[in-house]
Amino acid sequence: MTWDPQEPNKKRGYHHGNLREALIEAALRLIGEKGPAGFTVAEAARAAGVSPAAPYRHFRDRDEMMADIARRGFESFAIRLRAAWDHGKPLPADAFQRVGRAYLAFAREEPATYSAMFESGLSFSSHPALHAASDAAFAVLREACEAVIAGMPGAKKPPAMMVALHIWAQSHGIASLFARGDAARRPLPMSPEDLLEASVLIYLDGLRNASNR
Repeated sequence: MTWDPQEPNKKRGYHHGNLREALIEAALRLIGEKGPAGFTVAEAARAAGVSPAAPYRHFRDRDEMMADIARRGFESFAIRLRAAWDHGKPLPADAFQRVGRAYLAFAREEPATYSAMFESGLSFSSHPALHAASDAAFAVLREACEAVIAGMPGAKKPPAMMVALHIWAQSHGIASLFARGDAARRPLPMSPEDLLEASVLIYLDGLRNASNR
C-alpha cells in the first residue's frame, strides 16, 4: 500500500489481496473514534480510500466486517493469554497473575479491537468462527482456573467453569472501566493490575475457606 501524507483524501492503490486488510485497518480506526456501532461500511471504504462498493468484495455487510475484526481480536487475545499462562509455570498462582496482567494489557493496548470483541452486539450463532475464537480464549482462563483449584485444600472444590466465569467477569469489568487505552477509561487511585490482583486474591481466599469447612 502506498500513502502520500500530503494527499490524505487521494485514492490509494492496492495490490491484489491488500484491500481486505486496508478495510480492517480503516474500520479499527473508526471504532477507536466512534465505537463499534458508530460507523458504516461506506465510511470504512472512504477511510480506506476505496469506492463504497469495494468492501462488498470481501464482506457481505457491516456485521461480517465486525465479526472478522472481533474474531481476529479473540485469536490474538488467546495467544497472549496462553503465553502468559505458560502451562502454569513456575507455579499456577504466579502464572494466574500473569494471565490477569495480560488481559488488562490487551484492553489497554488494543482498545478498538477490545471494543469490537465485547461491544459489537454480534450473534455468536450467526458467526460460528467468532464463537470458536471466543471459546478458545476463554479456554485458557478455564485451564488456569482448573490448575489453581486443583491446588486448593479440602475436598469441596468449586466447579472450574463457575470460577472461570467469575474471574472473567472481574477481569472484564476492571479492563472496561480502568484499563482501556481510550477515553472510556475511568481514573483510578491505584493501578488496574493491583486492583485485579487484590480482587482475585480475595475471591480465591473465600473459595479456599469455603472448601475447608
